[in-house]
Amino acid sequence: MSAYETMPFHLETERLILRPWAESDAADFCTLLAERGKGTPTVEHIRTAIAELLTATESTGIALLPIQRRDQGDFIGYCGLIIGRSSLEEPEIAYELLQRAHGRGYATEAAGEVLGAAAATGRKRLWATVGAWNTPSFRVLDKLGFERDHVSTEDSGEVVWLTRSLP
Repeated sequence: MSAYETMPFHLETERLILRPWAESDAADFCTLLAERGKGTPTVEHIRTAIAELLTATESTGIALLPIQRRDQGDFIGYCGLIIGRSSLEEPEIAYELLQRAHGRGYATEAAGEVLGAAAATGRKRLWATVGAWNTPSFRVLDKLGFERDHVSTEDSGEVVWLTRSLP
């Protein structure tokens, strides 16, 4: 059993709702992943991925959550905590938004709420890993108080590791 509290899986901000995955998110999740420019996964593949995310959440007590806009009710991306390149004790914050939702502060708003949820689990530190090319993501993390720690090189290029202590 984990030494940490389970993260809250329903988070709300002024403009956004973060909630658990539903099978009905599959088509929107496909669209988001297709925007990465590496092809479009099948809806079946995405349904499997959603099932795996939900299973991981059950075993870890942390979650990557879909983001929907409160007013429109539409899916615009995801934000949450993952083990990723890090550990369950010091997970990574992760977020990705549809291009049509970029530049409106949604990532910062959602990630700020996730920071609070992470602190509520009793964790002391979070990581973020970002491709060196991803300037908008660095702006979000800077606003949230993350600081650069080190750089690693992967097949996809340089990855910058940032960290932030939790209150």
